[in-house]
Amino acid sequence: MVTAILLIKTERGRVVEVAEALSDIVGITEVYSVAGRYDLVAIIRVRNAEDMANLVTQEVVKVQGIRKTETLTAFRAYSRHDLEAAFSLGLAE
Repeated sequence: MVTAILLIKTERGRVVEVAEALSDIVGITEVYSVAGRYDLVAIIRVRNAEDMANLVTQEVVKVQGIRKTETLTAFRAYSRHDLEAAFSLGLAE
């Protein structure tokens, strides 16, 4: 599994439209609107680097309203949240 974080600047007034279009793309698992230098952050999870390349260069570029992107490829995940979720499966609270 290959994971990447896609940082996105949108055209003015098009954040919701772009976010909805991105969330419809297979391989983009989450889209967040954020404050700061970027308008959106998309989480990409695909099988391999070739799928990542295709998604970014062939699918994301079709989305109207994107001004700029920056793609950060993840090497490792250090999330306690995922570990805690896995260990708590099936346990009643």
